Amino acid sequence: MKRRGDLAARCAARWTGRRAARRTGRPAGRTRRPAWLRLPRTRKEQRRTVQAAMALCVLALLPATWLFVSTKDRIGPVADAPRARVAVVFGAGLWRGEPSPYLAHRLDAAAKLYRTGRIEVVLVTGDNSREEYDEPDAMRTYLKKHGVPDRRIVSDYAGFDTWDSCVRAKKIFGVDRAVLVSQGFHIRRAVALCDAAGVSSYGVAVDAKHDETWYYGGAREVLAAGKAAVDAAFKPDPRFLGPREPGVSRALAAPR
Repeated sequence: MKRRGDLAARCAARWTGRRAARRTGRPAGRTRRPAWLRLPRTRKEQRRTVQAAMALCVLALLPATWLFVSTKDRIGPVADAPRARVAVVFGAGLWRGEPSPYLAHRLDAAAKLYRTGRIEVVLVTGDNSREEYDEPDAMRTYLKKHGVPDRRIVSDYAGFDTWDSCVRAKKIFGVDRAVLVSQGFHIRRAVALCDAAGVSSYGVAVDAKHDETWYYGGAREVLAAGKAAVDAAFKPDPRFLGPREPGVSRALAAPR
């Protein structure tokens, strides 16, 4: 009797499912997908999908376009850099405690600016959030080996990102005008953010080999441009601000 009852229940469920399928036009047991999960079928839906994708692409590229337009006349090589009292070099990672090749290129450019008399002081800004990782001291050591006196180097140990470095250059070290040094894929964002922070700047775009790191940096900048636009618009405080420091003014007063 139990088997006969189970069989009757299954037959009834199957019959009910078939009737539902005939009414809805869908196989029994399948649920209707939300409209946004369905592939566009009609030409009208396909056209709207393409338009939405194009709009998203435009919105994604707007911040990068802003960076290019706002900085196009203030980017150049070392030879074209204007005279300024301070150069700001942004950290770019360490390899076994030494500056990475990309960071070394930035420091080479800063040392050349100093040797040619275009700048007087180098502000090195980077990450020292961990005891075993100290970008500013590694940058200082490298510059000293390449002819920049220690008294002419100032360290910012809380430059955790570009915005933080720019804000701290202005509010902590009192820098109003500077030459910024970085690779081409990053320098436009640095100039735009320092402008937003109150530092009038010119960007030195350091030559770099177009390797995997360069292409990664370029792709990353498309995303970073969005954050830069938000930082420039809302001007948040850096992760660590702290008291004002006289390092730059003292370095400028020191004998050359």
